[in-house]
Amino acid sequence: MIKAENPFRYFHSSPDVIRMVVMLYVRYPLSLRNVEDLLFERGYDLCHETVRLWWNRFGPMFAADIRRQRVNRMRAHRHWKWHLDEMYVKLNGEMVYLWRAVDHEGEVLESYVTKKRDKSAALRFMKKALKRHGKADKIVTDGLRSYSAAMRELGNEDRREMGRWLNNRAENSHLPFRRRERAMLRFRQMKSLQKFASVHASISNHFNSERHLVDRQTFKTRRSAAIAEWQNLMA
Repeated sequence: MIKAENPFRYFHSSPDVIRMVVMLYVRYPLSLRNVEDLLFERGYDLCHETVRLWWNRFGPMFAADIRRQRVNRMRAHRHWKWHLDEMYVKLNGEMVYLWRAVDHEGEVLESYVTKKRDKSAALRFMKKALKRHGKADKIVTDGLRSYSAAMRELGNEDRREMGRWLNNRAENSHLPFRRRERAMLRFRQMKSLQKFASVHASISNHFNSERHLVDRQTFKTRRSAAIAEWQNLMA
């Protein structure tokens, strides 16, 4: 068996520092220079361009590792419900659409950026989500007719659910991304938007401990487990 190469082999900084930088920038609504200042306060003298380089290089790697582990666990779930929704994102003054699939626990499964929200865009998005995550028992959507047209072609229209307030799970999942978008002063390219949306979703899922649903001790246990797993990514 061929051993995977160490992704940190060309960097003189500690992998723990790199992981902390990526977590701070992606998870919290901080700018590149905010992260630079926080690290300097902790004794790490880094340029904000180093923060940019590290999140661009290692963010997708960490996100893929997290996604791979979570997909394997969630495929075995027996009563899986998805919530599909699309949101507007401004790109150089022009509106594009960010499609998102959210499961019944509020975790973002898939993010996909398109210029339109017609049947073709909905079909590409749903095929991508189904290929990666498998089938869901129920799929909740809003009244957009692109969903019904795409699901009719996929042959799963009988699993569709619609109704007032049924899709609040997906609507509320947009809020962390909106806060992060404002801190980044919006996006300039579809490629960068797609990359950040995917990385942000995976890292947010990883640290989502549902603190509003559990007691303090359970939350602390989950938080410690999430941090321990994070520190072992790509190790």
